[in-house]
Amino acid sequence: IIGSANRRLVPEKGVDLLLRAAAELPGVWRLHITGDGPALPNLRQLADDLGIAARVHFDGSLPSEQLPAYLGNLDALVLTSRTLPNWKEQFGRVLVEAMACGVPVIGSRSGEIPHVIGDAGLIVPEEDVDALRHGLLQLMQDDALRQELGRRGRSRVLEHYTQAQIAAETVDVYRRLLSGE
Repeated sequence: IIGSANRRLVPEKGVDLLLRAAAELPGVWRLHITGDGPALPNLRQLADDLGIAARVHFDGSLPSEQLPAYLGNLDALVLTSRTLPNWKEQFGRVLVEAMACGVPVIGSRSGEIPHVIGDAGLIVPEEDVDALRHGLLQLMQDDALRQELGRRGRSRVLEHYTQAQIAAETVDVYRRLLSGE
C-alpha cells in the first residue's frame, strides 16, 4: 500500500506525478491518497485516464487523531511536492509523521524535504516520474530496505523532531544569539 497524505490537494503537492509513476508499476499495489482540494477532480480523472482508478483510493480529509493509524497501514508514504515560482515545500510535516510510525518515505527535492528525510528515506528529483517509479519499485521489491528505512526514519524523528528536541534546539539558538556567536 502506497500512500500520499496531504491536507490540501493542490498542483504543487505533485500527486499527479505519483499517479503517473504508479501507473507503470508491475504487480499488485494500491495507492491511497488523503486530502481534499481543488486538484481532486483532476486527480480522479487522471487516475481514470491512466487506467488505474480501481487501484487508487481517494480517502478524503482525515482528522489528525486518525492519521497515525492510517499511516501505520502504509508500506510507503510519498511526498512529491514541486517547487513553483511562488511556492516551495517549507517542511513536509507528514514525512515526520510517517517516519514516526516507522513507515519508509519517498520525497522530492523540493524545499526542505531532503533535509527532513536525510538518510532515512529515498529522495528523487522534482518532476522525475521515472526516478519516482524506480524508488517505488525498490521499496516494493526489497523488504530489508523498506524495514531499514522505516527504522532509520523512526530514529531520525526521535533524534531531531520530538517536542523536547525542538525546544532544546530553540533554546540553543537563543543562547548563541545572546552570547554573540
